[in-house]
Amino acid sequence: MPWLIFFGVFAAVVVVALWLIAAYNKLVRLRVDADNGWSQIDVQLKRRYDLIPNLVETVKGYASHEKETLDAVISARAKAVSVHDASNAGAKEMGMSEGMLTQALGRLIAVAEAYPDLKANTNFLSLQEELSSTENKIGFSRQHFNDTVGRYEEARQSFPVNIVAGVFNFEKRDYFEITEPAAKEAPKVSF
Repeated sequence: MPWLIFFGVFAAVVVVALWLIAAYNKLVRLRVDADNGWSQIDVQLKRRYDLIPNLVETVKGYASHEKETLDAVISARAKAVSVHDASNAGAKEMGMSEGMLTQALGRLIAVAEAYPDLKANTNFLSLQEELSSTENKIGFSRQHFNDTVGRYEEARQSFPVNIVAGVFNFEKRDYFEITEPAAKEAPKVSF
């Protein structure tokens, strides 16, 4: 009879250990998915940052007296790049700087609309198309990231997995949100 108690306790310990391992591995998998989602945003943002100087230079050739708008785009890009490059920048900080950049780009595109020669320039049209495509990819990447963060946070906060998350320091993740209402839309690109 004592050996039955021993095997019962042993079986219970094994079941609890297997559950702990499964819960830990689930949290790791979800954290890796969120990291992957963030890296996809990162790739698209770098692509966007690379396009902006070319777009500004093209507009500058046709609308050089629109210095304030051009400077605003350059300044917003510089701010976004510096936040992006900061090792401790989180989704909230990125969302704020990207919102300002999106607003500045929207103003740049609006300025370009006033110049028919610029709108007909093949280089400008190509850059506009690239920017529009990149904005769509950023949106899809942001949606994927926020979905993975949602699954991670749901698992991290659910009982009893939250105990494992607390013991092994699975930290809270923020969503990538654009906080400024006017910046929640991609720049309007029209031909």
